[in-house]
Amino acid sequence: MVLKGTAADLSKKSNSSIEEGLKGNTESGASSANNDFSTTKSRLSSHIAADSSSQMCSYPVIAFGLNRSTDPNILQLFEHLMSLAPMEKNGPMSGNCDFETTQMEKFLSQTFGFQNLPGQYIVQGVKAFRLSQSINSMDPKTIIHFPANTPTTSFAMTVQEIIDWQQSYRVYADKTIKGMNKEFLLRALQGQSEYGEEAFRMKFVVRISQCPILMEFDARIIPRASQDKWSHRIKLVSVTGIDFAGRLHDINDILTYVTNWQDVYETNPKSGLLLVHNNRDFRRKTNGPRGKLDMDHLRNDLMRMARLRLRACDDEEVQVVVETGIGLGVFAGKAIGIDETVRALSAFAIRKVLEEDGSTYRNIRAIVFALPIFDAGYRNDKRQDTYQAFADEFNRNNYQGPIPVLIADQDMHRLTVAIARMGFNVSELNPADSHGVFGEYWQNRGPAVEEKLALTTVGLLVQHHLVNPCVLDPNHYNFI
Repeated sequence: MVLKGTAADLSKKSNSSIEEGLKGNTESGASSANNDFSTTKSRLSSHIAADSSSQMCSYPVIAFGLNRSTDPNILQLFEHLMSLAPMEKNGPMSGNCDFETTQMEKFLSQTFGFQNLPGQYIVQGVKAFRLSQSINSMDPKTIIHFPANTPTTSFAMTVQEIIDWQQSYRVYADKTIKGMNKEFLLRALQGQSEYGEEAFRMKFVVRISQCPILMEFDARIIPRASQDKWSHRIKLVSVTGIDFAGRLHDINDILTYVTNWQDVYETNPKSGLLLVHNNRDFRRKTNGPRGKLDMDHLRNDLMRMARLRLRACDDEEVQVVVETGIGLGVFAGKAIGIDETVRALSAFAIRKVLEEDGSTYRNIRAIVFALPIFDAGYRNDKRQDTYQAFADEFNRNNYQGPIPVLIADQDMHRLTVAIARMGFNVSELNPADSHGVFGEYWQNRGPAVEEKLALTTVGLLVQHHLVNPCVLDPNHYNFI
């Protein structure tokens, strides 16, 4: 274990690029804080059980601010999370998830009479469906098993539990955004937001509800008896991020943040407007320049988004917030050369919000970033991925927030379930599409993170507008 500056590098088996990157960013920041972290180091060591020390830190993980936490349970929690088995990155959920999609379809069909409506779509490419049996019409005491008809190894839940999870649904919207009102939300949350300004507005809308996890990303069902308490402690936070993929629905992301978009993308020579290919995509000019960002505007909006979702979590009595990268993969703008900057600004935004607002939170006691390292690129012998961007940001700027932070190359579900089983109220993040429809393309056998969450949680039952009537009930909307 290496403790330098403000960071506790807790990765026993982290590769050399991680160690070199962190070393380069922590040595210059070493100060009197080392004394605090020497104490933290001994406390960590003294709390590690002998039978778990061999498993300790079997994946890259780094902690910040433990010396500023007054809650000994957070120290124990971080130790436990560090002892988890590494994420299975090449498992069933890394492919097209055909088996898992069929499994969810069968569960919904056999339990609730799920049927797709031929030729009907919620938004382009998203199949419409209906349930022939309303959950509210069922006997509340009925026990339901996922997968269907497999009571021996299944996640069991009662109808009443599902209804309770549905009723926990809340929307938190930034009231300072122009056009943010109940009428807009009622349209947007059923996929009827217009491209451009309305899609852009969805960045400042947070949807949150209780949402138990059915399986981790290894696709193994988590056995549960009905009324087991740990699953009630999990909330899913659905939010829309910045989108630089260059698509029509999110055109305002390009127009707002990319200052030289007319030079970067193909435009109509007469009107000067962006050309749209295949009714969806913008195309970069051959040999066109890299994108240039309005850094201040993007930074401020990322901070506003982070501030909104953390405030929503605090209001919902979440104690441990599990975050992941929002729009920091294929949507970060690699095609126009801005992805590294976007990741760095995203990390800056949440660090700054935690430092500025952390002392005002009534319930949040820790932040855990689930940032799996997949196929990372390198520049100047340094890895370029979201984990590295966040580790660098918190290291380089000597994180001073009062809320302890853990950054982990780990499965978000595995972390969240482990936190819930330790007795904490916990949230995890769903990087949602600006159309506002939960799970979006979950039936398309080629899922991104949002679609995988629809296959591995009860999210379709609690956050989809065609299933949960609370989604379109303005009494569940909060403007803050």
